[in-house]
Amino acid sequence: MSSDSRRFIIGTIMGCHFIAAFAALGMPPFFALILDKSLHSDAVYLAGWLYVVPTFFTAISSPWWGRLADRYGKKPLLLRAQLGLAGSFLLAGFAPNVWVFFIALLLQGLLGGTFSASNAYLATVVNGAALTSSLTLMQWSARAALVIAPTGLGLLMVTVESPLALYRYLALLPLCAAFCIWRLPAQQAEAIRHTPAKAKGKAIEATPPQIYALQFAFVFATVMTFPYFVPFIRSDAGVASPALAGLLFGLPHVVYLLCAMPLSRYLGQGALMLTLALSYLLLAASLAGQALAPALPAVVAWRVMMGLGMTAGYIGLHALITGLVNSGNAGTTFGWFESSAKWGAVAAGLIAGIAVQALDVRAPFFIGALVMFIAGGYLAGLTFYRHRLGNS
Repeated sequence: MSSDSRRFIIGTIMGCHFIAAFAALGMPPFFALILDKSLHSDAVYLAGWLYVVPTFFTAISSPWWGRLADRYGKKPLLLRAQLGLAGSFLLAGFAPNVWVFFIALLLQGLLGGTFSASNAYLATVVNGAALTSSLTLMQWSARAALVIAPTGLGLLMVTVESPLALYRYLALLPLCAAFCIWRLPAQQAEAIRHTPAKAKGKAIEATPPQIYALQFAFVFATVMTFPYFVPFIRSDAGVASPALAGLLFGLPHVVYLLCAMPLSRYLGQGALMLTLALSYLLLAASLAGQALAPALPAVVAWRVMMGLGMTAGYIGLHALITGLVNSGNAGTTFGWFESSAKWGAVAAGLIAGIAVQALDVRAPFFIGALVMFIAGGYLAGLTFYRHRLGNS
C-alpha cells in the first residue's frame, strides 16, 4: 500500500470519527433542555444520569466488540459501530418519552464504540510511530468535536421546534461515515502485521493491565471536574458570563488541538513512563492550582497547564498501547483500552456528584489532583527503579 493510500485512509477514518462524535458529544449538554421541551419531564436530575448511560454501556461492550473485530475483521465491525450510532440516534429522535430515550442512549453505548473500532482498523494500515501519530490525530478529532459540537448544535436548537428532533438529522452523519468506510479497502493484515516489541528483543515499557490502569486514572482525574467546572468558576472565580465560563471549560481541549501534533514529534519516541509521570504530576498541580487559586488570571494559566498535561498524557498513553498492538490483536487491545477510559469517566461522574454533595464544588479538583499525584509518583518511582536496575 502506498503512502498516499495510507494518508487517504487515515484522513477518511479521522473525518468519519469526527462527524460521528459531533452528535455523540454535542447533544448531552442539552439533555436538560430535551427533558423539558421535548419529553415534557420536570425531572431535571435525570440529565446527569442520562449523561453517563452511553458511557457505561460502551465500557461494558467495547472488549466484546474488540474480540469480534479480531475474529471477523476490523472493517465490518467499524461499519457496525457507525450503523449502530445511526440507528440509536434515529430512535432517540422519535422517542415519545423518557424511557424510549433511555433505551436509545443505551443502544448508543452498546452498538457504538466508533473510537476503538476506528483505532483497530488503523492498526491494520500503519504501525509503530505512524500508529502513535494516527491515534493522536484520532484524539484530535474527538477534542475538536467536543469543542465545536456544543456551539454548533446550540445554534441549531433555535431553528427546530423540538430539540430532540435534531437527532433525526444527526443520524445522517454516521450513515454518511458508514458509506465512506464501506468504500475503503479491507484490512491488510498480512501486509502490515508486525511483531510486538517483546518479540523483537525490546523491553515493553508497561503491561496491558498497567496501561489500562493508567488510562483509567488519567480519564478519571480529568473528567472528574467536567460536570461541575461551570458552577465552580461562576461561584469561586466570580465569572458571571456563561460564554466566558464555557470558553474556560474548553481551554484545555483547545490547547490539545494546537499542541498535540507539534509535541508528538518530540514526545512518544522514548522514555514513555517518564513522559507520563511528568504529565500526570503537571495535571495534579494544575487541578490543585485551580481549586486553591480561583482568580480568573490564575485559572486561565492553570487551564493552559492542564491542557499541556493532557496533551503529553495522551501522547504517552498512545505510544504505550502502540507497543502492544498488531493487526491480529488490535480489536481486543483497543477494546479494553477504550473500556478502561469509559469506566474512568463513569467512576468520575459518580464520585464527583457524591463529593460535591458532601463537600463543595472544589472537591473534584482535589480528588483528581490526588489521583494524578499518586499515579505520577508511582511512575516516577518505577522509572527511577528501572534506571538504577539498568545501571547496576
